[in-house]
Amino acid sequence: MLVLVTYDVNTTSNGGARRLRKISKICQNYGQRVQHSVFECVVDATQYTTLKIELSDIIDREKDSLRFYQLGNNYKMKVEHIGVKDSIDIEQPLIF
Repeated sequence: MLVLVTYDVNTTSNGGARRLRKISKICQNYGQRVQHSVFECVVDATQYTTLKIELSDIIDREKDSLRFYQLGNNYKMKVEHIGVKDSIDIEQPLIF
């Protein structure tokens, strides 16, 4: 299934920049960055649960925010892209 992960980390607080880097790194392990704080991740149910736990353990719930949008398995019909930065098929190999 395709999951859109968005986050907002308060970098003015203690440890904010470190939390931001950690969250970005974890998201890169599961998908591709499509905006500064937005990732598209194709995951199964187990990976999705693991991703949520990993990210939830890092954020400061008083200052930061995480959002998960489940677009399901038929996401190609639900996603439309306009503008720069061409989309890649995230289910295809990155090396040809």
